[in-house]
Amino acid sequence: MAVVELTKENFEQVVTSNATVIVDYWAPWCGPCKGFAPVFERVAEQHPDVVFAKVNTDEEQEIAAHFQIRSIPTLMVFREKIIVFSQPGALPQNAFEQVVTKAKALDMEEVRAQIKEEPPASPSVSH
Repeated sequence: MAVVELTKENFEQVVTSNATVIVDYWAPWCGPCKGFAPVFERVAEQHPDVVFAKVNTDEEQEIAAHFQIRSIPTLMVFREKIIVFSQPGALPQNAFEQVVTKAKALDMEEVRAQIKEEPPASPSVSH
């Protein structure tokens, strides 16, 4: 499957209608992003059961702001609409393969149970 370009118009539909979506946040001027692009494409070809998508942070600033992308490239993995991995920096191909394999192997019932158990973040109080 070809890599999908995500925009504010199609982002939600792509993430909600696919079990696993791996998103690469990038920009045309970013050297490490350009270096990571062929790795992203190669890994995408090896996993036709996963949607691989890219967000151009220059063109889609609302998406980048929503997900608090502060450094590019940033990889984010959605499993059943839940972010299960988010990390800035270009990964070597073998490390990226491991991320994809682990994300696909996650027990989502367990992930949802862990989310329910986490206490809500308490506001910090400073004096």
